[in-house]
Amino acid sequence: MWKVYKWNGHYIMGDLISKHSSESAALKAAKKKINYKRTEKQKKDNQIFIWLDDSNASPVGVIVKKSRG
Repeated sequence: MWKVYKWNGHYIMGDLISKHSSESAALKAAKKKINYKRTEKQKKDNQIFIWLDDSNASPVGVIVKKSRG
């Protein structure tokens, strides 16, 4: 399950925007709601993070997928 979070002024994973079953659907929803300019994909332990940045390289949101096992 891919979860799209928007920066709420205090936390990058502040407000949950939507949940999706595919990465492409999550990116489309983030583009529509957050309007990011750059992405950076990072794998850590059993999670995948896609960091969403604006044109000034400031973080504006993140897409997270937690995998089992």
